Amino acid sequence: MYDQSDPRSTLTSRPDPMPTHMHDSFFGSETARFYETAPQQADANGKTWISRGQNFVVAYSEAREGGVFARTAQPDEYALIVPDAKTSIEITTPQGKTIVPGYSVAFIPPGDSSIRMLTAGTLVRLFTPKSRDMAEAASNAAAFKGPHPNVPPFQPWPDPPGGFKVRSYTLDVPEDPSRFGRIYRCTTFMINYLTPRVGPRARDKVSPHHHDDFEQCSLALTGDFTHHLRWPWTTNMNVWREDEHIFCGSPSICVIPPPSIHTTTAEGQGVNQLVDIFAPPRMDFSLKPGWVLNEADYPMPGQ
Repeated sequence: MYDQSDPRSTLTSRPDPMPTHMHDSFFGSETARFYETAPQQADANGKTWISRGQNFVVAYSEAREGGVFARTAQPDEYALIVPDAKTSIEITTPQGKTIVPGYSVAFIPPGDSSIRMLTAGTLVRLFTPKSRDMAEAASNAAAFKGPHPNVPPFQPWPDPPGGFKVRSYTLDVPEDPSRFGRIYRCTTFMINYLTPRVGPRARDKVSPHHHDDFEQCSLALTGDFTHHLRWPWTTNMNVWREDEHIFCGSPSICVIPPPSIHTTTAEGQGVNQLVDIFAPPRMDFSLKPGWVLNEADYPMPGQ
C-alpha cells in the first residue's frame, strides 16, 4: 500500500505467479545498534561491527587511515558502500589497483582482494553467507543456525558479460521523481541508497507493504528511525506475533523478514539517511525501466 506520490505505487505484480502458500511459521526482526554495542573486530585497521540476515552479512567499519581490509579466496562478488564524500580508498585485485572516491558504491570480484584506506572513514561491506568467516563473526549468528523457510535459498544472478572486475558508481546522481532512490545491483546484492529525508516523515504518507519471499535490510547511516512491522493472522493462532515498533538510531541495521507488513518512519530532526539492501537483487525493481542505474553491467536472470 503506497501513497500515490511514492514511485513504488507503479510496481506491477511478479511476472511469475507465486503458488498459493500458507506460512506456518514466522520470524521476528533482527536489529543491530552499532552505536551502543562493542564491535566484533577492533585492531589497527579500526572498529568493525558485523550482523546478518539469512542471505547477507553487513560489516560496518570505522576505518583508520592506512587500514587494510583483505579477502583471500573470496567465494563470490561482494559489495562496498563508501558513504562519506571525504573518504578515499584503493581496491587491489590481481587485475590491478582502482581508486574509489567517497560517496560511492563498488562491487568487488571473487578471489583475492584488498581495500586500503587512503583516508580515515566509514566503510560498509556486504557479503553473502558463503563468506563463512564473516557470517560466523556476526553478533546475531546464533539466530540463523536453524532454517528460516520463508526466505528461499540464496541464488546469485548471472555473471556480468564483461567478466568480474572492480566496478564503482557515484551516488551523486540527480533526483528523479519517477525513480525510487538510487539503485545499483551486482550478482549478489541490490543496494538502494534512498533519498535523504530532512526531519521526521509525514505520518499521513507512510508505505505499509510486504514481501512474499525475500528479506530486507534497512541500514541507518545518519538520523533516527522507527521500523514498524506487523504479521498476518493465519488459522493457527500459535504462530501469531505482536506488532513491532523498533526505534533505531544510527548507525544500525534492521532485518525485516517476509511476509511481515512493514514501513519505516524517519524520526530525527536533521538528515535521516537510510539504505535498503537485498540479496539477491529484486526482480520487481529491476523490471522498472531506468530504476537500476547500472543495469547495463549486470543482466537479469534469463537475459
